[in-house]
Formats: sequence, structure tokens, C-alpha cells
Amino acid sequence: MTTELDDLRRAVRDAVGSLGGTAVCRGLDPAGPGWDRRSWSVLAEQIGVGALGVSADHGGLGGLAEMTVVAEECGAVVLPVPYLSTVLAAQILSRTHGADDVLGEIAEGAPAAFLGLDRRGWWSPGGIGVTLGPGDADGALSGQVDSVLGAAGAHWFVVGARTTDGVELFVCDARHSGVHATPFRTLDLSRAHASVSLSEVPARRLASPDSVDAAVLHALDVAIVVLAAEQLGGAQASLDNTVAYVKERRQFGRAVGGFQAVKHSLADQLVLVESARSSVSRATEAAVLDEAAPLARSWCSDAYRTVSAEALQLHGGIGFTWEHDCHLYYRRARADAQLFGGSAFHRERLATALGW
Repeated sequence: MTTELDDLRRAVRDAVGSLGGTAVCRGLDPAGPGWDRRSWSVLAEQIGVGALGVSADHGGLGGLAEMTVVAEECGAVVLPVPYLSTVLAAQILSRTHGADDVLGEIAEGAPAAFLGLDRRGWWSPGGIGVTLGPGDADGALSGQVDSVLGAAGAHWFVVGARTTDGVELFVCDARHSGVHATPFRTLDLSRAHASVSLSEVPARRLASPDSVDAAVLHALDVAIVVLAAEQLGGAQASLDNTVAYVKERRQFGRAVGGFQAVKHSLADQLVLVESARSSVSRATEAAVLDEAAPLARSWCSDAYRTVSAEALQLHGGIGFTWEHDCHLYYRRARADAQLFGGSAFHRERLATALGW
């Protein structure tokens, strides 16, 4: 298994390197969906990352360990692709019924997104703004969602919607004429968000009210482990870039990396990164994620924020310029800290899971 994971890591690393690394983020089309179609085509259609975590019955392969390997390598170059949003949507579909064909398309590379998170970035049925109109057994969806990760350019939406029986899950075609996704700029230049409006969009029912919470919460736990791995990749890249820079930058006739204060800072960062790596590895091996997922999420989030901030400081003035990559990692670290709930929120979840 280790050899297979190593092979996957090399394949993804070679692919993102050939695509241009961080240059992909800088070269995004302002009129596009907020992510790079060519990069997603290479990852999803040639390597098959969309199939990871999907059951074999639907053309899927691999599991959480493989998903985190892909996320770590993408995070290392802040690659702007809808991987995280597709993972979340696919995980919900995998635990519901009635959309086997959609899962098959996602496994083949169709991007997807989930409409149903509240302002914290977490599942809260009380904050659902989409409703099911009258009609047949499925019906049509209408409503507005202010911010959806990976919505623009998606082929499929998994939607939490209010019905006469409560909140249920549906799947709809994101390319329908009644769907309007409007991308907007965020702090993280490499992460696509959009506001979405639905107007009588035909949908298929996925789950009844009594099974919705279990499906969504499990999918979110998988997604936050994948996000943690992505943060780990970014933190490691930030540290590697900083180490390389302080070996070259000279001051008072010597490399700044030889100064004791710089050495101490780098040592502290290494501890953070390696601890983050351990938390992700532990989560991929956990039988259940109710404790391992929030631990990895909170630890990796804090580690990434600290390491990316220290990278700015140790690069000096050059780190604050548009031409340098430091700010790309710094922006993503700050934005990721709020995605799917912040560190404080997940520490509360962890405390609850441990019975504290």
C-alpha cells in the first residue's frame, strides 16, 4: 500500500509541476470560474482523482489515504482546482441513494459542489435557504446561497433543501438554465467561491430527513481531513521555501540562516509541520473520524497559519511583493482557517467527542 501511495504522490507531483506550480494560480482567467480547467482535466481525467473515495460500484477507487496524498500535493502549489468541493459532494452522494449515475460522472472527472453550509461553513439545517416547490415526488428547487465553494463551473450540485417534511438532500444539474452562479473574489486567490441562485431547478431526492445529518456530517469529517492534508502540503512548502531562502540571503557577511533566532524559528516550524503530518496520518488510519478529524483540522490550520506568517517575516520585504509566492500561501492559510469551521469550533467538537 505504501508503494501505491508513493506512486500516486509522484504522479500528482509530476502533474502539478508540469502544469506550472504556483504559476497556475497567478495565470487564472478573471472571466473564468475561479479554478483552472486544464489542471482539473489533468488531475481528474488523466490521473482519476475524482474517483478517489467513491465506491468501486460507481467506478471509484482508493480511500482517505489516497485522497489526502492528492490534497497534500495540490496544497503544496496552491493549485486552483475544485477538488475539495467535489470530495464533499461525492462523499454525501456515496452515503445516499438515487444518484448512481452522478457518482459515476464525478468519478470520471465531473466537478461538483454542496449547497447547504451555514455562515460557519458547517452543516446547520436551521440555516437552509433553498426550498422544494410543489410537484412530483422530487420537484424543483428555488432559493439563494450566498457562498458556495467550487460552485462556478460545477456540473452537479448536492443541495440541502426545506420540504414539507423537513430538510432533505437533493441532487440537481448545475448547468440547468435556472442555476446562476456568480464567482466573487476572496482573500485566497486560489480558492473559488460563488453565490448561487436556483429558480425552479429540477432535482432528485437523495435522503429523507432522518438520514440527512449522518450523511452530511460524515462527508464533512472526510472533507476536513482532506483539507488538513492540503494545509499540511502548504505548510511544508512554505517551510521548504523559507529554508532555501535563508541559506542564500546574506547579511553582515553571512547567510541569515546561520543566525540563532532564525534557527530557532525554523526548528519551531518544523515541529509544527511534523506534528501536523502525524495528525493527518492518524486520521487516515482511524476507524471513525469524530475525534481524529477535528484534531487534524485544528492542528493543521494553526500550523499552516503560523508557518506561512513566519515565512513572510523571514523573507523580509520581498515576501510581501506580488512577485513572490509567500503571500499566496499566507492568503490560503488565512482563508482555510475559516473554511468548514474554524479551529475553535473543531476544538469544541474534539472536546465533546472526548467527553471533556
